[in-house]
Amino acid sequence: MTKTFLIGIKDLRLVFRDRAALILMLVAPFLLTLGMGLVTGRFSGNTSGIADIPVIIVNQDDGELSTALVDLFNSKDLADLVEPTLGESPEAARQQVEEDNAAAAIIIPAGFTRSIIPQQEDFAAGNSPEVVEIELYANPTRPTSAGIIKSILDEFMSRVEEGSISAQTSILQMMISGRITPEQAQAVGAEMGQQLQDSPNNETLAITLNSTTQGEEVEFDVLAYLAPGMALMFLMYTVSYGGRSILAERTQGTLPRLLVSPTNSAQILGGKVFGIFLTGAAQMLILIGGTSLLFQLKWGDPLGVLILVLVAVFGATGWGMLITALARTTAQVANTGSAVMLIFGILGGSFIQLDQMPASIQTMSRITPNAWALDGFTTLALGGTLADLSTPIAALLTMGILLFLSSVLLFGKKNLVQK
Repeated sequence: MTKTFLIGIKDLRLVFRDRAALILMLVAPFLLTLGMGLVTGRFSGNTSGIADIPVIIVNQDDGELSTALVDLFNSKDLADLVEPTLGESPEAARQQVEEDNAAAAIIIPAGFTRSIIPQQEDFAAGNSPEVVEIELYANPTRPTSAGIIKSILDEFMSRVEEGSISAQTSILQMMISGRITPEQAQAVGAEMGQQLQDSPNNETLAITLNSTTQGEEVEFDVLAYLAPGMALMFLMYTVSYGGRSILAERTQGTLPRLLVSPTNSAQILGGKVFGIFLTGAAQMLILIGGTSLLFQLKWGDPLGVLILVLVAVFGATGWGMLITALARTTAQVANTGSAVMLIFGILGGSFIQLDQMPASIQTMSRITPNAWALDGFTTLALGGTLADLSTPIAALLTMGILLFLSSVLLFGKKNLVQK
């Protein structure tokens, strides 16, 4: 165990003496984060980096719930974040989005309120209104802004659905307890619906963009999404760089010479893998510390950040070892590693939010450590804690274990410690 540890520390020191490696490991992701922060306006005095998002709302319903949604976007709480405009035609609103004059268009079709809150005549006739859905027409060139509009709309709909389900559950419980008869259920449901219509601004529809943890307000910061995305993308370079060093030492005869000492092949390869893991963890922690000090970026719960960094590096290292096990030369590792870095960066959401991608791409993204880790970092930045990270942590651990097992089998066939 001591020999494995010493080999890992030695490799860590060698990497941090390589100026070219340090540029790609630390300088490149830091500069990209800085550049994207400037583009989004993060350093122009606005804490969130996002302000006055243009959104067009076409309200064809004129019901209580649709009015509540329009009032929400025009509320004081969102005054600095969104800039809503009422539109008359869905086609014209979509055209404005396509011409990049708006981040998104929200189209509320006729019958939306009635599909959620049936009228008295619906109950009397025994009719069940058809489900009417709100359309969100997003601008693909403004993924972050469109994603924020989608989050607000999703939260609104979530609260509306909670109110509807709560009313249905209450009626069912009253019927089971015998407080009302099935014949009275229609009248009670209609009365609840009328109350909800008369009070569209009650707690059911109350929406806040801030999360709270132990009473502290957590503001949305666009860098809380961009910085982890860049760090995770270049983490893939780091793990492939470490894998390349294994093949380089085999070619140079360093690994076979180590066998002359009282050190077995498992200790040697274990030490090399441990060195890659340490390097990746050091890279992530340095970038986190740098952005925290220079950009005043709040990453969230320190323990959650540390654990998430370790499991993310573990999953990424598994991919690095699999690439190394499949490659025959250092050049193949370098080329494949660079390609995987870019592909995983795109699939993992480093450039475009996954919510803005097709469902098939969102499914494919789950093979990347980037997507799982980025989900975790976003959760922490929004006020989550370690207890909220069970899914990404479990996914990254499972990914790392499966990849390491596959790599061990492939390394055993190649016998890398023999020249």
